[in-house]
Amino acid sequence: MTRYEASEVFAHTSFLDGANATYLAELYALYEADPDSVSEDWRNFFANLGDEAKHVIADAEGPSWGAWNRGPSWTDAAAALPAAIAPAGALTQAEALDAARDTLGVRMLIRAYRTRGHLIAKLDPLRLTERGAHPELNPETYGFTPADYSRPIYIGGALGFEFADLGQVLAVLDKTYAGTIGFEYMHISDPEQRAWMQERIEGAEIQFTEQGKRAILSKLIESEGAERFLNVKYTGTKRFGLDGGESMVPALEQIIKRGGQLGVREVVIGMPHRGRLNVLATVMAKPWRAIFNEFRGGSAHPDDVEGSGDVKYHLGASSDREFDDNRVHLSLTANPSHLEIVDPVVLGKVRAKQDQAGDTERKTIMPLLLHGDAAFAGQGVVAECLGLSGLRGHRTGGSIHFIVNNQIGFTTAPRFSRSSPYPSDVAKMIDAPIFHVNGDDPEAVVHVTKIA
Repeated sequence: MTRYEASEVFAHTSFLDGANATYLAELYALYEADPDSVSEDWRNFFANLGDEAKHVIADAEGPSWGAWNRGPSWTDAAAALPAAIAPAGALTQAEALDAARDTLGVRMLIRAYRTRGHLIAKLDPLRLTERGAHPELNPETYGFTPADYSRPIYIGGALGFEFADLGQVLAVLDKTYAGTIGFEYMHISDPEQRAWMQERIEGAEIQFTEQGKRAILSKLIESEGAERFLNVKYTGTKRFGLDGGESMVPALEQIIKRGGQLGVREVVIGMPHRGRLNVLATVMAKPWRAIFNEFRGGSAHPDDVEGSGDVKYHLGASSDREFDDNRVHLSLTANPSHLEIVDPVVLGKVRAKQDQAGDTERKTIMPLLLHGDAAFAGQGVVAECLGLSGLRGHRTGGSIHFIVNNQIGFTTAPRFSRSSPYPSDVAKMIDAPIFHVNGDDPEAVVHVTKIA
């Protein structure tokens, strides 16, 4: 059926809808019985219709055999209601309606930011993609004008406010959802999990002590300095550097540190080639002399390469790290050139270790999987692991997935490698919360790992 443009606009904006027919008929009948029983705008509307009162009332009452006439009629119900008398200082009906519209509009705006705010967040360090304004995040979409920004509005505890003006609301929303972190969690079906997320992110400051900032800077210098040295010393040697993703190193340190505080005693890591040598040295504490020896064709442990018998960026390692008197064992699993095939190996290894240790709550041994953007979106084993993650016999109590978005998959741009906006979208199938972070803001990267 063809619908012209004017009709389309009318259908989306008019209150004359089939779902409202009964209500309008009853309201019209009340008007015919007593014009003062409805508001002025409805009086003006009904006065212009010109229908006879008896027809309007008969239509509202319905047929004599209908269910409507088996109980009190609308006239009896209306007569039984006490007259509404506004107390001194109370809002008029028009003012109350405006206040309700303001509250509804602000709550819709807040929900839009929670759902769509990541679309305007500053996530791309290279600024390859333009991110314009989104209509759902524009206050004008909900009927607000610049004159409304300083008026107190009741928002019922959202964002920590009972009353707030629009300027305050937008300040919190922009700070939370439109900065260098983009949050996706409104697809989660459990309301308690969504509320847990909101409590920890909305209005929260990214705060680190001076010692914490120095620790982040130290790891950044160490990881970037290593890449520069390898590039100069072994120019042309395939090393799959971490260039551009150095913020991952302090973030991994934070995961291990925070995990130790929460009772994690072992972290099993699986990762691709990119950044592996850097992680081996800066996170796993593998001596640089052993790594340099491998560059020269030697082996750090000739009799123990965890069965890989492969090149240096395929090898695994293990070590113990201690943070705040909490010792955590790290195990980096060897993997082949099929980048994501290490995922089920890590998850199976963690599950086996949990069963052997009697960890029925699955809190002491944690899987940590690192990915490249194209591999995470493109390889089916990722979706298979996610699909099995909640099943009895497979569940590990949760895993952390860290995706380094290079914005290119070997030689392929994102627009040619996937149909989804983000490489992480496949994780929505299990209601996993997703944090997008600008890699040029290392404090933000470390901050979200604390939440994760």
